[in-house]
Amino acid sequence: QVQLVESGGGLVQAGGSLRLSCAASGNIFSINAMGWYRQAPGKQRELVATITSGGRTKYAYPVKGRFTISRDNAKNTVYLQMNSLKPEDTAVYYCNADIQHSAYDFGNDYWGQGTEVTVSS
Repeated sequence: QVQLVESGGGLVQAGGSLRLSCAASGNIFSINAMGWYRQAPGKQRELVATITSGGRTKYAYPVKGRFTISRDNAKNTVYLQMNSLKPEDTAVYYCNADIQHSAYDFGNDYWGQGTEVTVSS
């Protein structure tokens, strides 16, 4: 019913920048919170940043001041600008969205397929 398609991952040197995008499409009435999570090899998936439909943001401590989450509600797209990247930021980054299919729907949790970010030292 809904697809989340991420893009923008890749290989970058420490100190560099990347911008991730995630576009939602399909049966969408409205999108509530959107966010980015990441999973490093051998570790659990963890929150990176979230943004509400009104633009209120929240960040995990390790990325505060370096990453910026934003969204374009007209395009059903969320972005993650990542600056001053560190090797410990290496992970698969996943997009998440809470999507309503109608006005009577409380919301449904969707995930993207993931995009890989590798930061070399």
